Amino acid sequence: MVPEAALEKTEAGLATVGGGWFVLNAREARWNRRPGRGHSLNFTGSTDFEADTYFPQLGVNLFVLGPGEPNAMYHWETEQEGFLVLSGEALLVAEGQERPLRQCDFVHCPAKTNHVLVAAGDGACVVLAMSSRENQAHGPCGAYTVDEVALRHGAGVEEETQDADLAYARFPKSEPARYRDGWLPT
Repeated sequence: MVPEAALEKTEAGLATVGGGWFVLNAREARWNRRPGRGHSLNFTGSTDFEADTYFPQLGVNLFVLGPGEPNAMYHWETEQEGFLVLSGEALLVAEGQERPLRQCDFVHCPAKTNHVLVAAGDGACVVLAMSSRENQAHGPCGAYTVDEVALRHGAGVEEETQDADLAYARFPKSEPARYRDGWLPT
């Protein structure tokens, strides 16, 4: 029998403790504030240890991005990823091409697809992101690549790297944050 994971109350909201099944409402969860990159909720581990130990197969994140904020830096990964726009507008940059996204648009990126999403429009954009993690423990899991379109939108690197710290050096570190009313659609 699979045990139920405990939920720990933190100053920023509830967080899972250990492995097992759980139910966690996004409005009650511990979020992360990432200046210049919006807010995120890592349902499947906020640290590498949590992700690797308790969620080795699947990554699920929720992003609330302000206009012009990217969910990441332009990159590719060894695993497939999917994105669902829950509200607002975004711009997908994939393989150097731009695609406008609106509510209910789903994006599928097979392994090794260069991509990034940037919030567009006048208001917040809410995106659900999902990825496989099964092969990421066996060597480099991707790279941040140079792309003129991504750079034009403030979502690219000047020099290719596999170092996430280098790719995100211009952004402050994530900080725990509480959910605020209005972030998510009603």
